[in-house]
Amino acid sequence: MSDTLHPHLPHLPERFRPGAGQALMTAIVTVGRGGFEQLVPMQVPVPVPGPGEVLLQVLASSVNNTDINTRLGWYDAAVTGSTQSLAAIPADDGDSRPSNGWQGPSPFPFIQGTDCCGRVVALSAGLDPGLLGQRVLVRPCMRPHGFSNWDNVWLGSDLDGAFAQYVKVPAPEVFAVHSDWSDAELGVIPCAFGTAENMLHRAGVGARQHVLVTGASGGVGVATVLLAKRRGAVVTAITTGSKLAQLQALGADQVLDRADNVLACLGSETVDVVVDNVAGSAFPDLLAVLKRGGRHVSSGAIAGPLVELDMRVLYLKNLSLLGCTAWDEPVFSNLIRYIERHEFRPLLAGSFTLDQLEQAQREFLKKEHIGKIALLPAKA
Repeated sequence: MSDTLHPHLPHLPERFRPGAGQALMTAIVTVGRGGFEQLVPMQVPVPVPGPGEVLLQVLASSVNNTDINTRLGWYDAAVTGSTQSLAAIPADDGDSRPSNGWQGPSPFPFIQGTDCCGRVVALSAGLDPGLLGQRVLVRPCMRPHGFSNWDNVWLGSDLDGAFAQYVKVPAPEVFAVHSDWSDAELGVIPCAFGTAENMLHRAGVGARQHVLVTGASGGVGVATVLLAKRRGAVVTAITTGSKLAQLQALGADQVLDRADNVLACLGSETVDVVVDNVAGSAFPDLLAVLKRGGRHVSSGAIAGPLVELDMRVLYLKNLSLLGCTAWDEPVFSNLIRYIERHEFRPLLAGSFTLDQLEQAQREFLKKEHIGKIALLPAKA
């Protein structure tokens, strides 16, 4: 990555233009859709919190699919392949890349980084001064019109995120956390564990229910296994052969290789809930293993967004298909409570520093790890 102005960026928005006497910070600015060349380190002004906002010093973030997919344009409806399908487009062929994010055009240039563990260093007038100095987690999924409205905006996708030394966020999205966990452990929680808890909450997962988790070695997959076991569920996890033992060690009751025939292994109508962020060609068998009245819940489609659905299976078995992007109100406060009660612990696959973001995302895309990759502040 270069620290010079990106050659294809005609101008920077005002918030990224240093003014006289302004304090500066290092940020990785995603200047457009495309490959790693779009991740540009810059010195930009430290954000100033507006009404109802707080300023955080970023203590840790992490690597997520959503940051990479937004940069690549995977959320555009024109894309029909897997989340890896855009990586083969040459770096200088940007015009062939889809341009939309999940809510229309992505707001390039902007600072990505969906996860944030931070410390409150400034706040606007009228907010509780007791927040100053607190170590907090930011709820990345924000419901600006309230929880009775499905509109949602995301840190690092719709507004500047945590791939920077500082970030400003609305005060209601900041949750103080009192824990002996490291910054790295807390920094990997918000997106993956919030997404997993939201899916389990929406699907009504309870004790002794059989939950099937696809893509179980990824960040959301591991989080789902841990949080489903916390609820007392019986968990079957699907992963690659080299990771079977690690998933069993995390508490999965049964682990299948993704090459296995799921329907043959489990039998029809044996599963209460499928938590599926893989989709793709396996989708019909995932509905086949669901019991009558079962629930299929998803917040992703890494193997491909287009699936084959036999509507007769859906309605004759009285199945529910639940899409989960907007989080329900209890989800994040639940997570904070679980952390403070030591009811689970995240699995760290490794850590990088902010200046190593490209290296961290490249490592993530190899899909050789299990759990989460943390992103820490650059060393002074």
